[in-house]
Amino acid sequence: MDKELKKQLKPLLRELQELLRGISDDAETLLAPYAEHYPHGHFSDSARNLAAYLALRGHDHSHLQSRLARLGFSSLARGEGHVLDTLERVTGLIAELLNSEAGPTLRPTPLDFDESTELLRRNAERILGPAPESRRTRIMVTLAYDDAFDYPQVLGLVEQGMDCARINCAHDDEAVWRRMIKYIRRAEKESGRPCRVLMDVAGRKFRTGAVELGAPIRHLQVERDAYGRTTGPCVITLMASTDDGSAEGLSGENDHYTIPARWHKRLAPEDRLEFHDSRGKERWMDIVARTEEGHWLAHCDKAGYLLSGCSLRWMRPGEDGGYSLQGEFNLGAFPGRPLTIRLFPGDPLLLSRAQSPGRPAHYDRFGTLKEPAHIPCTEPSVLDDLRPGDPVWLDDGKIGLRVEAISDEGASLRVDHADPRGVRLQGDKGINLPDTPCSLPPLSAKDLEDLDFICKHADMVGYSFVESLADMRALRHELERRKASKLPIIAKIETGIAVRNLPDILLGSIGRQPLAVMIARGDLSVEVGSVMLAEYQEEILWLCEAAQVPVVWATQVLDSLAKKGRRSRPEFTDAAMGERAECVMLNKGPFIIDALRALDSVLRRMEAHQRKRFPLLPPLGWGGPNPR
Repeated sequence: MDKELKKQLKPLLRELQELLRGISDDAETLLAPYAEHYPHGHFSDSARNLAAYLALRGHDHSHLQSRLARLGFSSLARGEGHVLDTLERVTGLIAELLNSEAGPTLRPTPLDFDESTELLRRNAERILGPAPESRRTRIMVTLAYDDAFDYPQVLGLVEQGMDCARINCAHDDEAVWRRMIKYIRRAEKESGRPCRVLMDVAGRKFRTGAVELGAPIRHLQVERDAYGRTTGPCVITLMASTDDGSAEGLSGENDHYTIPARWHKRLAPEDRLEFHDSRGKERWMDIVARTEEGHWLAHCDKAGYLLSGCSLRWMRPGEDGGYSLQGEFNLGAFPGRPLTIRLFPGDPLLLSRAQSPGRPAHYDRFGTLKEPAHIPCTEPSVLDDLRPGDPVWLDDGKIGLRVEAISDEGASLRVDHADPRGVRLQGDKGINLPDTPCSLPPLSAKDLEDLDFICKHADMVGYSFVESLADMRALRHELERRKASKLPIIAKIETGIAVRNLPDILLGSIGRQPLAVMIARGDLSVEVGSVMLAEYQEEILWLCEAAQVPVVWATQVLDSLAKKGRRSRPEFTDAAMGERAECVMLNKGPFIIDALRALDSVLRRMEAHQRKRFPLLPPLGWGGPNPR
């Protein structure tokens, strides 16, 4: 051996041997407080490996990595899942080159590369279901309200590659969730593809309350071309209501309306329902066909303004081409739309304790502000945690405000960050308090009610805004009470506190419950900022790989495509990075099928180039250099 090389290897070997002993000792110290979380105090291989990884990352080893890489050895940069095995192999290789003893192998025998990979694969399959044949990374899709009334849409999602369906319990109710799950199970059977169901509890998520409603009127809009000429009718869905006016869908939403069931069943194609709109103009709906769900589709050829509860004249065509009156009844009642609260930089806003509906700002005829806009907070007690100067972010960071004062009415805020053209603030939008310690319990009364349903119908429970091991204990306790102690938990990491406590959460949980982690990048970005998010999401991936815990890469993946049908180059790059996780989540949108197809293609292509954080070297797409 070259003398110079031998001169470099000897101190390197001593350093690696000391590092191995130090990591082993530090790992045992780290594990000791968690013995109660493991059966008979026997730590799992995953817990030991995570402790070793935390011990390794407790110091700066970049200089050691550089020396190893220069000499052609592993730089230790991709050994998260098998820390001690990687160190032992590198140490043993250098000792063999020097004809020296590497020292005794550490006991118990650490996980090696293959064992770590297989353990993570089994954990992912146990929680998220089997990976499809075409790709390793699963796809999760958040279901929308309309999906509960559109089986073909749900079937299309499953057929196009949805492996997990997410239902957010912060929205809708048990009747809607039940329909969604019924459609998913039906789609599984018809498509032959499995699809797991994740249901989220809201956790410490608090939101803006309701906004006052305007007049109960709906604008019936026909299709027009660039010249304003009518090119297509307004399409309306008419559902049957019971005598009390209730129906499966929400009347007035998404052009769905109700009429009494006794009249609904007597309608037929080509019938006409005449009415006067809010301006007194005569309009009509022509009955076209029944839907698969038994509703009626109707076409309105002229634009109009439909009034809640207006009178409908049921007309049937005769042989002479005229119409004869068959009966008269009222359209089902529907609520008005929320008033528009638009905020600009510098505007005041009252985040109120009272749950009365929010209202826009009031100005006198001279343009002087008489009363600022206000909107309720769904958890008014959290306002007591605020202090003047604290930042407040609304609607996933679209509006940034600062606390000016706290009063009996609520928190007086001032807009710091918003689009200069103004941002519309609506009800049911998230509130983030990144610098304010929150005193709310980890599970609300509603969460506990939702858990009763989740434990009976879901394959996984998502835990929003979990921040500590104590929070995990609280959820595990509630699951045990419901005899669902084996129900997998997806811990959603959404705050800086949660990131800092993630090692504690993992070490205290992986021995007790099937566990996965969701990087909820929307709220996390609002809480810590985009710069820190870039660093945190990498750290979460490292920690979870060290613990063999599956990861869900979530929030705003291909968002422009799903919501607007528009392809964005940065979003496709971001989607490709999701291949390092075990699952990637898409949010809802009118173009969700297009986004699902695109994500499926990206993940299948990236799998040839990357496995977790391990780059692969398939032939380049351009075929290599041209022969001379």
